[in-house]
Amino acid sequence: MAFFPGDTKLFGGLLGDLELARLFSDEAYLARLLEVEVALAVAQERLGLVPQGCSAQIQRAATGLAVDWVQLQADTERDGFPLVGLLQQLRKALEGEAATYLHWGATTQDILDTALVLQLREALAWLEARLRRLVGLLAGLAESHRHTLMIGRTHSQQALPLTFGLKAAVWLAPLLRDLQRLRELRPRLLVVQLGGAVGTLASLGDRGQEVAEALAQELGLGVPLLPWHTQRDNLAELAGWLSLLSGSLAKMAQDIVLLAQSEVAEVRESREEGWGGSSTMPQKSNPVQSELVVAAARQNAALLASMHQALIQEHERATHGWQLEWLCLPQMLALSGAALNRALYVGENLEVSAARMEANLRATGGLLLAEALSLALSPYLGRAEAKTLVQQAARDAVRQGVNLVELVRSRTKAPLDWAALSEEHYLGQTQHFIQVVLEQARQELSRPTATGDAKTSRGKAG
Repeated sequence: MAFFPGDTKLFGGLLGDLELARLFSDEAYLARLLEVEVALAVAQERLGLVPQGCSAQIQRAATGLAVDWVQLQADTERDGFPLVGLLQQLRKALEGEAATYLHWGATTQDILDTALVLQLREALAWLEARLRRLVGLLAGLAESHRHTLMIGRTHSQQALPLTFGLKAAVWLAPLLRDLQRLRELRPRLLVVQLGGAVGTLASLGDRGQEVAEALAQELGLGVPLLPWHTQRDNLAELAGWLSLLSGSLAKMAQDIVLLAQSEVAEVRESREEGWGGSSTMPQKSNPVQSELVVAAARQNAALLASMHQALIQEHERATHGWQLEWLCLPQMLALSGAALNRALYVGENLEVSAARMEANLRATGGLLLAEALSLALSPYLGRAEAKTLVQQAARDAVRQGVNLVELVRSRTKAPLDWAALSEEHYLGQTQHFIQVVLEQARQELSRPTATGDAKTSRGKAG
């Protein structure tokens, strides 16, 4: 449906995307409704169920239709959806048999659901294109910083050394899975809806399945097992994917918010002058883009619950689940688009301070090597004694302001390779993990991109 957030002059650029919003505008939605009606007539005429010439007349009328928006709004309030009023206006532009055979054998939900699927096909192509751009940016970040040392943090505490390249690879990996999930859900989602009043296609006799297949072919969609009027798992799966996508983006954004804290200062969202400025504090550079990504993800997670509520539908046609989808799904698409746009900006403009990362790491005074020391001493002292020694030395090193490795060395005669006990040498499989993620990213980016264009585009709402 056309309920789409972000269509404000002030917040449209923050909470949505103008191009994505146009796909869900009232005009675009009516165009898709008309496109489905035309495709239905074409398919039925090809099968001999509609008299010759009717589909051409319906197509001409749909293309030139000047919608009476005031009347259509009133009709929508009366009927609960816009199709009845739209068909009334379209029939006035038709003559003879064409008016009779318009919308032949279909029910309102057939047209509305199929139009929605056409909209979703375009929206997913839009989202995928931007997601692939972000994958490329993060892959570049992981490659260029694969050896940039920094502090690894657990429970918001300094833990072990790693590289910023690995952190970028961690941001990247779930996005690769999101692309895989998108490929998997498309065939289930992008299917035609044609079932008639209760999903039996009784109105089309024994030709119903033929019509459904011909309509799907005309629109470039798949054919479902059976009409899905009250089987909404395909849309719930899409909602889940949108929540996963925005959540994946928000993990990156949350890390950036924390790394950009003044006391840490390891990254900045942008080098642009005045970016993220404050009205009263000239020194501020707030991570506003990342904040918006996190907010979008949290809202999507909340909306996902409503989409799962919409799965509970009564008998052969629901009483309210449909309307829940109208309210939630467009918002989730808008928020996901906004999150992607904000993440792309950060990916293109992120300022990484390798020097500050290095300085913060060295300032720990070797504390990041406590685990390495404990493990290295265990064969000589036993696991428990080695841990106790290092634990006590760590407390003393902090109090005395001395290096942990040197302090431990002064307290044991164990023949360790003390020169090898450095942050640079305690990175484990870091380079391997970066490499496998980068290889997967290259494979994903080498795949052909999906297109959101319908096979034909006949309808036009004027």
